[in-house]
Amino acid sequence: MHDILISVWLGIVEGLTEFLPVSSTGHLLVAERLLGLSDNWEAFTVVIQLGAILSVVVIYFQTFWQALIGLPSSEQARRFALGIIIAFLPAAVVGVLISKWINSMLLNPVIAMPVIAASWFIGGLVILALERTAPKPRWLDGERLPLSKAFQIGLCQVLALIPGTSRSGATILGGELLGVDRVAATKFTFYLAVPTMLGATLFELYKKGASLSHGQSLDIAVGFVVSFLVAYVVIRQFLVIVARYGLTPFGWYRIAAGIALAAYIWA
Repeated sequence: MHDILISVWLGIVEGLTEFLPVSSTGHLLVAERLLGLSDNWEAFTVVIQLGAILSVVVIYFQTFWQALIGLPSSEQARRFALGIIIAFLPAAVVGVLISKWINSMLLNPVIAMPVIAASWFIGGLVILALERTAPKPRWLDGERLPLSKAFQIGLCQVLALIPGTSRSGATILGGELLGVDRVAATKFTFYLAVPTMLGATLFELYKKGASLSHGQSLDIAVGFVVSFLVAYVVIRQFLVIVARYGLTPFGWYRIAAGIALAAYIWA
């Protein structure tokens, strides 16, 4: 029963934070530390990300399906697919090249928490500062971005390799600064999340999958379902919040979370 409760809690954390600009990786690592979990749970937290990925696929199924069946005949479908691929490649290539360094340095148990606290705090300040200086948007449709803009947003996503930075925060804010409408950048971020998160999850499973045990099957199923359900609600509501308030509320949250984590580390 204890493990089931942990699975539910981690599923909630993953679902809540995966698509918000607050860093799901940072929140999961902090949750694991606060709960005193062993290394066996690392692979678990990787697997339940698939639940969050599925929520995007379900919500935007028509968009993905129309793009898929239109590939042979539609220039727009091919452009949409190519834009996602181009945006995905920078983080994929850099992630594979420096994954060992990230795991040994930035995710080292000794320095991971300070890195996350600093990333949360600095990221919050950056959001508050840049939200005020973003130029008037020129591109209003997340499904029809120029390939150059898609690639530039993909470069922004590379920053999310730093624990605590936030993939969605980097791409949405980066898109805004590149002249992409905030809601359009948010939708493109959701589309981009599918190959990015799927690739990262499969890569991590390749490295850590052996630590999963048959006894964790129920825990994984529970975490997966909870992650899916929570992420589904978050995605639906996030667009409303972004359209009305921008990223500013999340900037203040990051600053508060960074200060709180730093105080916990100091204590």
